[in-house]
Parts: sequence; C-alpha cells; structure tokens
Amino acid sequence: MKPYFWTLLAIGCLPCSTNREARAGDAKPAPIILRLDATEAPRRFLRAAMVIPAKPGPLTLYYPKWIPGEHGPSGPITDLAGLKIRAAGKDIPWRRDDEDMYAFHCKVPDGADAVEVALDFLSPGATGGFSAGASLTPNLAILSWNQTLLYPKGLPAREIRVQASLRLPPDWKFATALPREESADDWARFQPVALDTLIDSPVLCGRFFKEVALRPKDQGPLHAIALAGDSAQSIRMSPELKENLDRLIDEGGALFGSRHYPSYTFLLALSDQIAHFGLEHHASSDNRVSEGMLKDDQMKKNTWASLLPHEYVHSWNGKYRRPKEMVTDDFQKPQRTRMLWVYEGLTQYLGVVLAARCGLWTPEQFRDNLALVAEWAKNQRGRSWRPLEDTAVAAQLLYYARGDWAAWRRSVDFYDEGVLLWLEVDVLIRDATHGKKSLDDFCRRFSGGPDGKIQLKPFTFDELVADLEAIAPLAPTGRGAGGEGINNWKDLLTRRLTATTDEPPLEGLRRAGWKPGYGAKQSDLHKETEGDAKSIDATATLGLALREDGTINDVVPGTKAHKAGVGPGMRIIAVNARRWSDKVFRAALAATATTGRIELLVENGDLFQSVTLEYKGGERYPRLERIEGQPDLLEVIVRPLVPPPGASSPK
Repeated sequence: MKPYFWTLLAIGCLPCSTNREARAGDAKPAPIILRLDATEAPRRFLRAAMVIPAKPGPLTLYYPKWIPGEHGPSGPITDLAGLKIRAAGKDIPWRRDDEDMYAFHCKVPDGADAVEVALDFLSPGATGGFSAGASLTPNLAILSWNQTLLYPKGLPAREIRVQASLRLPPDWKFATALPREESADDWARFQPVALDTLIDSPVLCGRFFKEVALRPKDQGPLHAIALAGDSAQSIRMSPELKENLDRLIDEGGALFGSRHYPSYTFLLALSDQIAHFGLEHHASSDNRVSEGMLKDDQMKKNTWASLLPHEYVHSWNGKYRRPKEMVTDDFQKPQRTRMLWVYEGLTQYLGVVLAARCGLWTPEQFRDNLALVAEWAKNQRGRSWRPLEDTAVAAQLLYYARGDWAAWRRSVDFYDEGVLLWLEVDVLIRDATHGKKSLDDFCRRFSGGPDGKIQLKPFTFDELVADLEAIAPLAPTGRGAGGEGINNWKDLLTRRLTATTDEPPLEGLRRAGWKPGYGAKQSDLHKETEGDAKSIDATATLGLALREDGTINDVVPGTKAHKAGVGPGMRIIAVNARRWSDKVFRAALAATATTGRIELLVENGDLFQSVTLEYKGGERYPRLERIEGQPDLLEVIVRPLVPPPGASSPK
C-alpha cells in the first residue's frame, strides 16, 4: 500500500520525478506543483504535497516567515508536521538550519530534477492571533497557502511559479482570487501564478456558503462578497447591507479614481470558533467576524462596520502603494515597518470615512467613533515617552504584546492615532485650498493606478511629502497643537511621528469644528461595541478597562484607579458591598454624582483588598461637541462622492 502522500503525487498534474518543461529549454522554469487536501479541515488537519523543480546538489527550502499584511515573522512554523522529502524514488534526509528555524537543508541526488515534498499543517483551535490562529471549523475554513508549502531559496517570489490544486470536503464550496482551470474530478485546479500571487490569494470555503455579486457586470471589474458561516442563518445578508456594499465599491472607485485589479472579492467568514480580524490582499480580503454579525445588521451598529472598507482600501494603500522598506524579494527577509502610519494609519482613516460615505455608518456614528478614538488618545499616556513612529517600528513585537498596561506601554497605536493624524492632514488641505481640494485629491494622485492591472509601486517618505505639497503646499504660518512652528508637510509629519508629549493629537478634530466632550449616556455605537467585545469601558470615569466579569484589562496611569493601587489582572468582585455585575457597577458609577465615592472589593490572586475611589462625576461617556463659530468639516468629509440612489449630486 502506497503512503498517502505518494498517492497524491500519482494523481497529480505532472510525473513526480520528471521536468519536461525544463528539459525542453523553456525560458520560464517549470512551476512548483502544489496539491492541498483539505478534506480533513473539520478536524483542523491539512495535507499538502509538492513537486519542486531542483538541480542536483545542495538545496535549501523555506517555510514562509514574514507574512504579508501581518507585519511580522508570524509564519506558524511550529504547526508544520510530517515533513518528508524524496527524489529519484528515495527519501532524502533534511536538516533544519541552526539559526533560521524556517530553513530546511537537503541534497538533491544526481539524476534528479525535482524533489517531492509532503507536509501536514495542524491548525490550532485557539482564537487568538491572525491567520495562524483558529481558521478551521467543522463547517468552514480559511486556507492560507503560506501555511502549507515550502519554496526554494534563490529566486524572488515573483519569479517562482506555482500551480495549485485543492480538494475540499464533500458539498463544500469556495471562493478565491486565483484564476481557475477546468477540472473533471473532485480537485479544483488553478492556473499557474507567481508565488507571491498565490500567497496573496487565500481561499474561503465551507458547507454553508454563498457568493453575492455586488455590482452589475457591465460596470467595470466584477465585485462580489463570499460568505461562509457555521450555520445557514449566519450567511443571510440583508438587502440594505448589500446596497451599502454596492455603494462602498462606488465610493472606493471615486476616491482613488481607478480599480487596479481584474476583479475583487470580499471573503467573509462568520464563526465564533475562529480568530476575528481582517487581512488585506490585492484582489480580495480575508475578513473574519462572529457568527451572528449579519443578524439584524449587527455589523452596522458597532466598530466592525469599518472592517470591509478598511481592507478594501488596502488594495490601493498597502498592496498597490507600499512603503519601499516593506518590499522584499521573498518571505524570509525582515520588513522595516517604520511607515505603517501610512500603510495602516491612512487606511484606518479612509476606512471609517468610507463606512460613513457608503451608509454602513450614519454621520452620527462616524462622529461617535471619533469620540471613542479621541478618548482613547487622551488615555494613551505612553505617548509621553514613546513616539508614534516607534510603535510602527516595533509593530512585530506590539502585535503580540499583552493587553495589560497598554495605556503606558503603547500598542499598535499607528492605527487609531493614524486616524487623528490623517484627519488633521485632510482638514489642513481643505483649509489651505479654501475647500477646493481635500485628502481625496491626494489619494487619487498618490494611490490611483492603472485599471485592471495588479502591480506594486513602492514609495518613500519624501515621495509622499512631494505629493502632499503638489496637492496643497502647507503655509509656513501653520501651527501645531502645542503652538510649534510648522513650515511644510515634512515638518508637520516629522513632528507628529517623533515628538513625545502628554497632549493627544486632536488638532485636526478641533480644526474640523469639533472637540471632545462627555455625556451621561453611552452612544449606541459605544454600547454595541462594548457588547460585542464583552467589555466595559470606564476609562473616562475611573481609568478602568474591564471585562464583563469584572476582570481589569488595563488601568490608565494617573487616574483614580491607578492612584488607588488597582492594576491589570485584578478582578472586581463587589461594588459598594454588592456582588459584581455590569448593572451594579454602572448604578454605582451613577450614584457617585451624589455620594462622591465608589467602593470596590478587588481580588488579586489569593488576596483581597478594599479600595475606595473618591469620584463624583457620575456616569461619563465620550461624545463630540461642536465648537461655536467654526464650520462643520466632519459633515463635509463624510459626504458621499457618488450620490446614493434617489439623491442629488454632491456639491
């Protein structure tokens, strides 16, 4: 009986030990043949078999380490198992490199022109992390090709071709950006593509699956959203949400002035058993949310509304335009992530703007989100010692850092602080041109590329500044939040990126005619976001970020809770002598308006302590307030570029 791997090769597209294309003298090397058997995905087990062209002599094979979009060496090498290498009908010993854990060395025997590789991938069940986290359930799978292949050292990824095929459990359907070939069996076959294209094209598949076209075929490239969930109910999308996504496609095209892809598919997985996040790709995006996110349009009620717009923007900003220092020839060389404030920060800003322009959010929800971002910024006390740019440089560490003490340590702040930074840029352009131009004009100049063509156009900081200057030179009289002189865009951005300060970067918000304030009631967006995260945000009152069970996630330095000795990891078990609950806690906060204090019984390991916080502000939640006498630029910023159905053209 043949081992399973060799059975896979026997039914493959090429004989396992011959390389006719290479011997024929073709200018292009023969492609790697990759066959991925995902029939055991419901038990989190994947099998892969490869034929890799190779010459006799030493050969180094790499497992992808630096995963695009994850900004760090996050390739899940510890989940690789069952690695076997053969050539000329015999097993070949392999040896892992002593320093690079992602490199495997072997020797190709004389007379062989290929090696045959078999490996298994053991997908985890834990929902933390990104694509290396839980990605398979009994009913769906998100397949990332980088997890199930090795590739040879020596050629750039764009010059290594791979012809992949895939087998799924019976009755499962799938979607991917990869172009398909005809197949007469239960294997789906794809056209040969470059290795970097393959890894940029994940597969969403599942038992409960459907694909919905988002725009008529005669209006430019095809667009669709593919849905896979853990139940038939989870993939039911309302007509209203579909209309919002239709408008998102229109607004994205209007913002950038081009669509540089042949087609685009949102891949949306809905499950409580997988990691929840989004990951960008050029012609698709990998989006993962909870199973009930589409029920009653739940996605539109909280901050997840900006997920699809954010990942869609990445097709232009991050995939087409990418910081030069983040461009590497393969998946092993480190990326220098200093400019993630553009890659992710600008995308975060445009994502929330597009969420409002396409109707996923109302203008009020857009403002409520900005209020939460402004409050978060006020609480990031680590800004006093750590500049924003350093959070981008250290992204590969901060993505996996603990959440406790994040207000002092700082985290991947280039996302939300990027919203405030690029809001300021947007408003300054509008001010400098008396409303004739905006950040939209910069986006069309900087990120607009040729229609229908996937390509990469790297950029430098100086090139970005030059395009800003071309849109709207910054007047030398400009002043920053602290009154510092700002002479040009380079001065402004350098200051925002490298300064350490106690002050949050709220100049753009103020110039837009708004300022942070507080109200006694939560906004609906705030309430829904807390409910989705199963958290309680009491940072505006006591300086506490809590879980629903009273566990303290973080404490803001300098606040009432911090001064009282409360710290992350402790758990509040009683409030004013009553057993902890969300309801009891909020009632106690409201009562401080008259009592002026709140008493907490805190559990810290095996010890308990009573803490009294002197506070008389009552319940207090972030909101934005208008600045009298200034125009409302936020209303202008979220005005649709494409009139929604039944509306007149924007002015």
